[in-house]
Amino acid sequence: MARIEYHKTKTISPKLIIGGLIGAGLLIISSIFLFFYPFASTEKKTYFKGENPILYKGNQQGNAIIEGNTVFVPLTFLQEQIDPSILYDEKSKSVIITTKDKVVQMPTDSLTYFVNQKGVTLQLSPILSMDGKIFVTIDSILSFFPIQYKQIPGSEAIWVQRDGEKYETARLIDKDVNNEKLRLRTKPTWSSPYTADMKKQEAVTIEGEKEDFYLVRKTNGISGYIKKEYVQKEKAERITIDLESKTFQLPKLNGPIQLTWEAVYKKNPDSTKIPEMAGVNVVSPTWFSLAGSDGTIKNLASLDYSKWAHGKGYQVWGVFSNAFDPKLTNEAFKNYETRQNIIRQLLQYSLMYQLQGLNFDIENVNPEDGPLVTQFMREAAPYLHEAGLVVSMDITFSAGENNNWSSFYERTKLAQIADYLIVMAYDEHTDSSLSAGSVASLPWVESNLEKLLTEVPNEKLVLGVPLYARLWKEQTKLDGTMELSAEALAMDKVKAWVTEKGLQPSYDEESGQNYAEYYAEAEKATYKIWIEDGQSLQKRANLAIKYKLAGIGTWSRYFGDQTAWTALNLNSNKAITQK
Repeated sequence: MARIEYHKTKTISPKLIIGGLIGAGLLIISSIFLFFYPFASTEKKTYFKGENPILYKGNQQGNAIIEGNTVFVPLTFLQEQIDPSILYDEKSKSVIITTKDKVVQMPTDSLTYFVNQKGVTLQLSPILSMDGKIFVTIDSILSFFPIQYKQIPGSEAIWVQRDGEKYETARLIDKDVNNEKLRLRTKPTWSSPYTADMKKQEAVTIEGEKEDFYLVRKTNGISGYIKKEYVQKEKAERITIDLESKTFQLPKLNGPIQLTWEAVYKKNPDSTKIPEMAGVNVVSPTWFSLAGSDGTIKNLASLDYSKWAHGKGYQVWGVFSNAFDPKLTNEAFKNYETRQNIIRQLLQYSLMYQLQGLNFDIENVNPEDGPLVTQFMREAAPYLHEAGLVVSMDITFSAGENNNWSSFYERTKLAQIADYLIVMAYDEHTDSSLSAGSVASLPWVESNLEKLLTEVPNEKLVLGVPLYARLWKEQTKLDGTMELSAEALAMDKVKAWVTEKGLQPSYDEESGQNYAEYYAEAEKATYKIWIEDGQSLQKRANLAIKYKLAGIGTWSRYFGDQTAWTALNLNSNKAITQK
């Protein structure tokens, strides 16, 4: 008979089970807590790099050089942070600075720099060249830009501040707080590295905030994020820097600008044969043009013409052109001394011929040379204003990239330099166009004008108006192909042609102009013309009124007739509803 044995099973106490579950839960929770809890980082980051760091707008912007008590800052810092128009002229080895009323030349290795060509002597050169880099004494530029600086003890940083900068002074709280919590962090989190330790009641400036952190700066220039609860605000501060600037008194016009260009190619017109031009208050003769790469100017000016114009109550704004030569423009405009040579001649001519203004007609320029044109204007304006001259410049509508007749114009910058920009709102179709069309259809002008007004303020913009039309000829050749040609006609010539052919022009809705067409059987040719007359010119005047422009300019006086001056007279014109 087999023997059966019995074993007792040992039971686990419920208390032990519960205790085990609680322990496991606490272990899991503590693991999660340890993984996710943002313990303060003990990693320290170096805030400034290198010697004499430059502090500007909250960040390090390169490094300065200090020789004795003189602080030199990199030219690249000035160009990138203070004024992008500052440049280095290779030929003269000079830094060139322009302001609204000054042109400054700072030659390297010289104890003299020049403000509007007047020498200023220093005890050491304002320019330092080191390791292929250019440095400028910051003291020498303080009178030209609204900035100030100070050297910060403890970090040897150069703190550059600009007019209008705002911040708040503050102190850390007067309580005992764990040192880690008073450290400045690189980001608004505890877990980010820190840049500096702080003490209670330490003075700081508040430069920003993000979430529940302030971005503050110590007196030694080092900044970082700290919890808002540890900071007590004191008062708001604002940097205020006043610069002295000349106020130029320019010749005033009675009413809006009503300019007409006088095309002078070889000799000036007989002023006794120029008819009355109702409303016109400025004549702009094409007298001066670039003649040599050394800046030599071709001069066709006439003092007798100026005296005639003044007798009629007109201001005279002499035209200076670049001869529409891209190669010559590059050669003459790329060097500071050559640009200055051009400007000196223009100033001399303005006195000789009793001018009230200069009109710059710079056209056909390689797109990459656009900044040279802007720099030339930037350097010319202070001198011309000082001489009491109005500065105007002709521009085109934008016509896409890599276009010598449009792309090079830096319109926004030019609008800040010149008193007026005159947009040549014509040549929608030129004699080289592939199809016949209007010189300047009204919808084309208005749509481009609206785009241009996003770059140029209306009070600085003058609407250029054509006083000519193109007579197009579409002729079928013997081989069946069509040949297209065009001839520009003055207003009286258009009227004579229409009368000669016995035509009755009809209104063309698409162009907003009157249109005429004639078929010449003997020539197997169709003639087409979009007419510039009193009706179309009135509409152009109305555009100037509608968009509150500075006025109008007409090309050219020779092409116009009496109906033109009446239609364009802004003193008597009132805006009407456009078709």
